[in-house]
Amino acid sequence: MHNNTPGIMDEKGQITIDYLISVTIFLFAVAFVFNYTSGIFTPFNSNSDEVTLVADRVSTVLVEKILSEGDENVPNMVNKTKVETFFTELDDTNYESTVSDLGMTGSYISYNLNVTLENETGIVAMAGKEMPSGVNIGQTKRIILLKYSDTGTRETAILSFRVW
Repeated sequence: MHNNTPGIMDEKGQITIDYLISVTIFLFAVAFVFNYTSGIFTPFNSNSDEVTLVADRVSTVLVEKILSEGDENVPNMVNKTKVETFFTELDDTNYESTVSDLGMTGSYISYNLNVTLENETGIVAMAGKEMPSGVNIGQTKRIILLKYSDTGTRETAILSFRVW
């Protein structure tokens, strides 16, 4: 028995189409919110893979070759005199030639370097350019044994290499 009176429930199936449209709009809204909120946190992500690789390379060259004490069994042992000389050379007067010798300057792109030496009491030495804000900075820290040539004593320290 069919009721032809308008306003009274009929059997045309309009509710299913309305439900489908509302669910579709809701899913688009949820997808938009997730897409937008993931973009909010983008400034906190670093895409400094390239500069981190350069920092790793520079730290390896310096610790294991240039500043090394020469003991193949302890590749992280560095000579205190060589470290002091390097920090003096990385000062503003010889900065460009030191960075160039490390292979950080080129015709296409050049990098800046900041190196910090710290022990258990605090920062012992810092050399290189001052770090800017708002740029990607790649950092590598190396735990080293600092050997004093005059006394032969060793001290554990951390060398931090920052490249941008």
